[in-house]
Amino acid sequence: MKAKELVSEFYQSDALRNQEILERFLHDELEVHWHSSKGFLKLNKNELISFSREMERSYASSRIDLSHIIQENDTVSVRYTHYATPIETPSEETVLAHFVTIWEVKEGKLFRGYQMSQLS
Repeated sequence: MKAKELVSEFYQSDALRNQEILERFLHDELEVHWHSSKGFLKLNKNELISFSREMERSYASSRIDLSHIIQENDTVSVRYTHYATPIETPSEETVLAHFVTIWEVKEGKLFRGYQMSQLS
């Protein structure tokens, strides 16, 4: 699978809320460098999976509106908006944040992520 197809499939799946799906996309040596409006996080594979469990517990559903995806060799850049429906208000979908992420793909898995996000 090409890098762009892998990243596209990742964001079209429910991987961010489902650890079983998430694990099949992640390289064992994964690192995510995340600069957000709240600060900086560096996550490894296990930490990202834990984050996924929190998302699953906190939101009834979520979806990604992917607006841009650009590939150069094994590097893929994406721009998207992440929407979610909180468990407390299941009839109200809200924007969690806007993201730009650069993914390095290695051995057919997400290997390094460099992400910036801005709360809505």
